Amino acid sequence: MTEASNGRRRVVITGMGTINPLGNTVAEFWEGALAGRSGVGPLTAVDSSGYEIHIAGEVKGFVPEDFMDRKEARRMSRFSQLAIAASREAMASAKFDMGDMDAYRVGVLFGNGMGGYPDTDQAVKDIVLKGGRRIDPFYMVKMLPNMAAAQVAMQTGARGYNATISTACASAGNAMGEALEMIRWGRADAMLTGGTEAGLSELGLAAFQVMKALSTNPEPEKASRPFDAKRDGFVSAEGAAVFVIEAEEHAQRRGAPILAELAGYGCTSDAHHVVVPVEDGETTAAAMTLALHDAGVTAEQVDYVNAHGTSTQMNDKYETVAMKRALGESAYAVPISSTKSLIGHTLGASAAIEAVACVQSILTGWVHPTINQEYPDPDCDLDYIPNVAREAGDVRVVLKNSFGFGGQNACLVFKKYEG
Repeated sequence: MTEASNGRRRVVITGMGTINPLGNTVAEFWEGALAGRSGVGPLTAVDSSGYEIHIAGEVKGFVPEDFMDRKEARRMSRFSQLAIAASREAMASAKFDMGDMDAYRVGVLFGNGMGGYPDTDQAVKDIVLKGGRRIDPFYMVKMLPNMAAAQVAMQTGARGYNATISTACASAGNAMGEALEMIRWGRADAMLTGGTEAGLSELGLAAFQVMKALSTNPEPEKASRPFDAKRDGFVSAEGAAVFVIEAEEHAQRRGAPILAELAGYGCTSDAHHVVVPVEDGETTAAAMTLALHDAGVTAEQVDYVNAHGTSTQMNDKYETVAMKRALGESAYAVPISSTKSLIGHTLGASAAIEAVACVQSILTGWVHPTINQEYPDPDCDLDYIPNVAREAGDVRVVLKNSFGFGGQNACLVFKKYEG
């Protein structure tokens, strides 16, 4: 069967790739996630002298030249480099050869929140210290948020629909949802979609610190603690994840491996406040409900929720309220975890990296833990899979939550593929 009952094309995931603080491949990331290992460590990308924050989730051992020409790499910002690396893995796992495709039917749609923040940081310093004529001549074409999608298209030859969505920490969730719609309604046969972020810089550090959004916990591995009573803010991180998604019949025709179905998407706005979530959870719950309805499943059918789970006081409390509102009594029975406890908050890339965990749970029957669950919070009283991974059996339906500054809400539903 190649179409849903309403005439929409079914969309499947045939490949995925990631590079993040726990590993530079899907396999490395998943091994670390199930082990409950933290990818957070000392902040080395920025001189944090004079600041209270000295930790971050940094990608380790990344060599851009392993994925692209050295000259090209020098003309790209780090967030674009990470996107290309993740795209390479995704295309290899999908056995996706652009030479066999109609390139105009293959699109790229990424989420990114900040663009080349480190490049902006350096350009401002260069202006102050050396004068404006001494900034990097490639600065403008490195820092633009759309450049990751543009560079991936140039590297892969994808000539179809190409766009970037920037909705803060919901960016990759929105990008994947809109890529789903592109295929459903016939605008593309396949999409490279996901998110990328590499904003570790003094500018980013200063901006988040004055907002009092970051954890000041001096122990890197203990700092990101979603849903724990002693959480005190998120941990900045970097990374990327990319998926190859295709119309079911397109994937079947070329004999592609099918990992899971991308089945539902819900998007709402709080229309409330730039950073404070809605306390009663109405609008965030609405995004979850819309995604479940779009996927044709009920709350009772959800086997696992990958939460937004930032480790901030307000997000974790009100996301818990929203999950109870959207899932009803099922909220108390379904296992929930936050990938951010393991790697920190990768901002615009977070939904995509966390979606890798969702698909891996479907494929393996295991769900990774929320680490640093030490002090119960009465406001966060659901099953957050504390500290140790859990064998969940037959994981058929997974809900992924993503919420961003400005009240941007994006939720995705992944299903076990049944042809």
